[in-house]
Amino acid sequence: MRGFKSLALLFLVPVVRGSMVQLKNGGYEDIVIAINPELPEDPNIIRNIQDMVKEAVKIIIPLHWLPKPEYLSVKTESYDKADVIVANPFLKYGDDPYTLQYGGCGEKGRYIHFTPDFLLNDNLYNIYGSRGTKVFVHEWAHLRWGVFDEYNNDAPFYVSVNSGNASVEATRCSADVTGKYILQSCTGKSCMTRECKYDQQTKLYEAGCKFIPDKTQISPASIMYMQSLPSVVEFCDQSTHNEKATNMQNKICNYKSTWEVIMNSSDFSNTSPINSISPPFETSFSLLQTKDRVVCLVLDVSGSMDWNNRINRLYQAAEIFLLQIIEMGSWVGIVTFHSTAQIACSLRQIVSENVRRDLIRYLPTTASGGTKICYGVNQGFEVIKQKYSNLDGSEIVLLTDGEDTTMSSCLTDVKNSGSIIHTITLGPSAALQLEQFSDMTGGLKLHATDTVDSNALIDAFSGISSGSGNISEQSIQLESTARSVTVKQWMNGTVTVDSTVGKDTFFVVTWDGITSPPDILLRDPKGKEYRTLNFTVSNLNLRTARLSIAGTAEVGDWLYWIQNNHTAPQVISMIVTSRAASLAVPPVTVKAHMNKDTNNFPNPMVIYAEVSQGFLPVLGATVMATVEQETGSAVELKLLDDGSGADITKNDGIYSKYFTSFKGNGRYNLKVHIQGRNQTVRLGRRQSQALYVPGYIENGEIKMNVPRPEVSDDEIQAKLGSFNRVATGGSFVVSNVPSGGTTDVFPPCKITDLEAQFEEDKIHLSWTAPGNDLDEGQADRYIIKMSESFLDLRNTFDNATSVNTSSLVPNPAGTKESFQFKPENVTIENGTIIYFAIRAIDNAFLTSEVSNIVQAALFVPPKESSPDTLPTEVITNSVPTQGPLTDTLPTDVINDGVSISIIVIGAVIPVIAVLIAVSITICILHKKNRKGGPELRM
Repeated sequence: MRGFKSLALLFLVPVVRGSMVQLKNGGYEDIVIAINPELPEDPNIIRNIQDMVKEAVKIIIPLHWLPKPEYLSVKTESYDKADVIVANPFLKYGDDPYTLQYGGCGEKGRYIHFTPDFLLNDNLYNIYGSRGTKVFVHEWAHLRWGVFDEYNNDAPFYVSVNSGNASVEATRCSADVTGKYILQSCTGKSCMTRECKYDQQTKLYEAGCKFIPDKTQISPASIMYMQSLPSVVEFCDQSTHNEKATNMQNKICNYKSTWEVIMNSSDFSNTSPINSISPPFETSFSLLQTKDRVVCLVLDVSGSMDWNNRINRLYQAAEIFLLQIIEMGSWVGIVTFHSTAQIACSLRQIVSENVRRDLIRYLPTTASGGTKICYGVNQGFEVIKQKYSNLDGSEIVLLTDGEDTTMSSCLTDVKNSGSIIHTITLGPSAALQLEQFSDMTGGLKLHATDTVDSNALIDAFSGISSGSGNISEQSIQLESTARSVTVKQWMNGTVTVDSTVGKDTFFVVTWDGITSPPDILLRDPKGKEYRTLNFTVSNLNLRTARLSIAGTAEVGDWLYWIQNNHTAPQVISMIVTSRAASLAVPPVTVKAHMNKDTNNFPNPMVIYAEVSQGFLPVLGATVMATVEQETGSAVELKLLDDGSGADITKNDGIYSKYFTSFKGNGRYNLKVHIQGRNQTVRLGRRQSQALYVPGYIENGEIKMNVPRPEVSDDEIQAKLGSFNRVATGGSFVVSNVPSGGTTDVFPPCKITDLEAQFEEDKIHLSWTAPGNDLDEGQADRYIIKMSESFLDLRNTFDNATSVNTSSLVPNPAGTKESFQFKPENVTIENGTIIYFAIRAIDNAFLTSEVSNIVQAALFVPPKESSPDTLPTEVITNSVPTQGPLTDTLPTDVINDGVSISIIVIGAVIPVIAVLIAVSITICILHKKNRKGGPELRM
């Protein structure tokens, strides 16, 4: 398949953990564009999104907007799982469109982020290119096909040798993109440009140097480099790809071109070419309006729920959900089922704490009978229909511990219902088909074992919050820990309440022994003490004590001590939940999940935890993941944000780790604990973003764009102090694990951060140590190869020259390695470039993939021909605020007439609820041998 003339991208709005996008009949279905609820109403945002995507659009209107006859109801759409988010960034920080990418090459991203200013400000066209034909395609390639940028802000230059001549080149693809190297310096509104000089230490161009492209280019590639160039209408393929460029595409995708990765995606590897010149369907628009959150708990009360204290644990978990988790204003109903199903409570709107307390009276306390899941689901539908004419946008929380061979009888009804079904499986025997309900409707998949000291059932219910995007309304779990405590012994700990939370704060103690509570002492940061008598024990739930903190909880460390005063050991737990302290300051949040929901051994899995405040990554936190399985003890892993092993990008707030400890087939569930101690939220530019083009050379004249907005240290970081968070990552299913136990099948992980440099006549290499099993443990030894040919290392690693590593002993995974040596049989002279790569071997002789290939270049820059100081002649031109800066190299000095703040997003603005789902048809490009001009046709 040499090219595709059009791709129909149908945007709906999915509701859960992953994208629901599908490629059907040459078009994409179920893509979501969602507007953040904090943005004020602005119809121009909707209008410009429609202009950008040029296709059939479904727009979700906020609940509080005035209803209109043409507004329809949403179905399974939500903000949380949108493929595209329109939102202000947190803090003041430009308008770069970017895609959040967790995984590796070819793996789908999480979402695309556009700012309102990007959609509304046409002055940004010259900086990023057209929204629909260029920027959207650039970001869609990140999101859908898992390709990476072909530029690198952190390594903008590299040394290249062509025909024996060494030169410094801009990191770009293709290398045929022409331009000049310019340094611009601005004082107030006056800006001056000159040619770049060399840095005598790095031997590359000086800091601040920019590559300014010619506006008119011969090369049509690449969209993943500089999407704004008029001539750019293609992705780089094998013939145009620049494998020597120091960019993320080469690093992550093993030097494959973006086009190779795209063609290997599931969208195209088994798809026939699209030969139609016209889009598959005409533009159409639908307007959808949200409604109040409607949730029905459908709870299994069959006989097996009496085993292992399940019915009591269900009561404890559902009580926390009703009293602390579900948002005010929501509608809630309760259904119980066994061999038949009963409506325990019709829909009630939560308008007060009294309604919450009244609802828990309808939670089940006894269990008997068989298991008919479809009966329960259908009765849940009936509860919702008592108030609403259809099920669109409603939610079912379905919990069961039993097998049911009749589930298939309602699968079609569930799929067509318009309701979202979140499933909670309890114990080892829950119906294996249950996850189909969630898969078909976009619901959460959660699991809890019978291990009573894991709190898994409470965590599952605590993870079912609204997907509206109103973070300030959602409950945040600060602590969830359980422990078996012996007689007269104490369970103690610290829970930190940070400044971003504190409203509706609850401390909940549960136990599983006698009905009388243990001795509780809780002390707030100012020394105020709360004793057992201050906690409330409900007559309906005699094994839970709850304390509600009035107003906003004190910021700081809350200390607790709980003594088991029973005559036998018992499991005691502490659960703490809270909400955002202020509508103006987003709280620190955590999103945890695995890279896939199902897995076949011996494939590894990856655990991710995204820690952020608004859209800013939180760095330096301690993130511990617990994976619980039915057989064997839980596995604890420390997740890292160091850019090695499973972690793709360093310091992006996404903490990662491979998981390989498979003990058997069945369901596993994930939970993460996050702790920050005097941490700082730092502004980190997202990697996968549309390039901010500094300017162009047009007809020999340099035309600079407004300088990229810079922010002060006060704006790019905010002191958080200390904080605690707990989050569930849902469940996943593993199969094909050998019954007799597993052998070592996992090699060390690929090293992706190898670096090299000349230090006099020696080479210094550094990298992060891999493990024995991927990024866990300790490798046995390293193989380092060197060559003066990049292709030799890439294609024939084993045949390249070996470096003596007999003195090099691997350190434990995650440790920074350093190795220095003097290369032999190599003539070192100006222009010498030596390439290096490394592999690790474990004690079972399993070998890692070849690392990223790096160069050590001995390059003596030519003598500077330009003057050392800026020219003294100043020519000031007045330019309109919407236009580019205009300059002529190297003697002109320009007054840009533009305040940098014009492209910096304002502060967070009043909260309103709004979602938007869009279906679009977009024609990306003719890839090869096309006739006509080089435009990207829509």
